[in-house]
Amino acid sequence: MSVTRGFTRRDRSDPRLPPGQYNTGDNWPVLSYEPTPRLDTATWTFTVDGLVRDAHTWSWADLHKMPGSSYEGAIHCVTTWSKFDMTFRGVSVDTLLDRAGPLPEAGFVMARSHTGYTTNLPLRDVLGNKAWVVWEVGGKPLPAEHGGPARLLVPHLYFWKSAKWVSGLHLMDHDEQGLWERSGYHDRGDPWLEQRYQGD
Repeated sequence: MSVTRGFTRRDRSDPRLPPGQYNTGDNWPVLSYEPTPRLDTATWTFTVDGLVRDAHTWSWADLHKMPGSSYEGAIHCVTTWSKFDMTFRGVSVDTLLDRAGPLPEAGFVMARSHTGYTTNLPLRDVLGNKAWVVWEVGGKPLPAEHGGPARLLVPHLYFWKSAKWVSGLHLMDHDEQGLWERSGYHDRGDPWLEQRYQGD
């Protein structure tokens, strides 16, 4: 994993901080498992498949025609930093799943990236205006090092669940571990419960 050097620990006393976290202030550290890809939006796609009535693939232009949605708030990394007052814009996962139509037996999601990265989520954690595919942050295009052109955003869970360079969601009737989960990270990753590692 690559990590931005030079960020420092700040005051941990803010009540908005989950247990064990610190406020990173203006800094947004870059942490990535893979080298940063350079993806062309002319060929970029996003697919919802698996246990759905109508598997669907959107192009970059298609996705931007969908009703827009935004998130304003904090993000939390398992490496113990949190960043407040973030503003992301994209499309709600609810909107995408409404188009694909999850089947009744679908209960889990595998998020996939264009790099091959995967991370697992209960379906309930991406429904109910809890998750987005985002391409803007702070009113500007999402930088490649932070997952641009588009990443998954699941801000109520630790940030490794918000897959960078996201390429799709695969719906399943059972849970399967993704990359970090197979390496010992928690299957769900709730910051307020400090679900960092298996057994937490």
